[in-house]
Amino acid sequence: MTVAAAAFAEPAERVGGGWTTALSLANGAIWVGWYGPLQILLARQAELFAPAAGMSKESLLAWVTGVGAVVSLVANPLFGAVSDRTVWRHGRRTPWIVAGSAGGALSLLLLAGADGPAMLFVGWGLVQLTLNAAFAAVTAAVPDRVPRAQRGAVGGWLGAAQLLGVVVGTGLATAVGGVGGGYAACAVFTLVGVAPYVLRYPDLRLAAADRPAWSWRGFLAGFWLSPRRYPDFGWAWLTRFLINLGNALVLLYLFYYLRDGLRYEDPGFGVLVLTAVNGATLLATVVVGGIWSDRVGRRKPFVLWSGVLMAVATGLLAVWQTWPGAIVAAAVLGIGFGVFTSVDFALMTDVLPEAKDRGKDLGVINVANSLPQVAAPALAAPLVNELGGYPVLFLTAAGVGLAGALLVRRIRGVA
Repeated sequence: MTVAAAAFAEPAERVGGGWTTALSLANGAIWVGWYGPLQILLARQAELFAPAAGMSKESLLAWVTGVGAVVSLVANPLFGAVSDRTVWRHGRRTPWIVAGSAGGALSLLLLAGADGPAMLFVGWGLVQLTLNAAFAAVTAAVPDRVPRAQRGAVGGWLGAAQLLGVVVGTGLATAVGGVGGGYAACAVFTLVGVAPYVLRYPDLRLAAADRPAWSWRGFLAGFWLSPRRYPDFGWAWLTRFLINLGNALVLLYLFYYLRDGLRYEDPGFGVLVLTAVNGATLLATVVVGGIWSDRVGRRKPFVLWSGVLMAVATGLLAVWQTWPGAIVAAAVLGIGFGVFTSVDFALMTDVLPEAKDRGKDLGVINVANSLPQVAAPALAAPLVNELGGYPVLFLTAAGVGLAGALLVRRIRGVA
């Protein structure tokens, strides 16, 4: 098989446990770099710098995360497309995993030294730019190397690593002394976590002669995938966007909800507890859900009912606003999101239009992960501050997520 044929072929040989473990660790390390700041560190810095910015802590945090999400919207598909065309002796994806994780670590250290609102915007934008380069390459490795019948299981392990990355990032941000120490710990973990995959597993290479012809017009036009021409891709994208938007609405102000809504004494510790509870139930379902989906050969029912369960849990937060209620909701959300994480990822790889554009097309799909980070602050701030507070926020999140779950039924080409 030629170099180009190997890079573009539909994979048939099952991947081993070592490969899956190393890729999952790399994925989890990237999520440590994202969620240590998102769950704890940025909220603390926003509270510190809000007076100088002339706005509430909620609004400053919303603007910072929103601007970062805009960067992510561009960076993920851009680096996915660039990795599709990368000609290097170590492969198409590996250089972007290395460069992205190293740049992410440096950007986290820049955030650690932020002395005002401007540096929050710059630092978080750089974190999103660099870590999305690494994430786009890690994600594209799955359709490059994993056969369709194994993608639910591999997606499950990637989802478990993603959750562990959230837990570890939150734990490091909480346990290591101070904001600066939290950022430094997340930076080190991000670098170390990608090393086993990069060092032990060679990437598929693309020969220079087989790289597609270049034109700016063709490159930019490739980011538009017509829903009319690829309807399954369009419905799958919308499903993921809405469910992730519902989840983002819940997570954005979790720290402030515990402190201001529930009057929880130590909201940082409370976020860690809820993240751990959510993580435990997610881990219990994420791999099992993916393997089960592979065995029965179906994706849509798993995505539908996991989305419904998540909407129920989010609605519970609106009507049972107590610490025990938050724990129960976190547990149920974890069950639903675990199944959704693994099976929806497999579904997405099943609706990709062309093998030569896997990185770019997955980057477009990943916009459905980052666009909610732009939309959520715009929706959440007025809901909390002007339109009814946290009960209205959580009911809105439940409705949005439920709509996404129901739309998966419109996909025709996947069972």
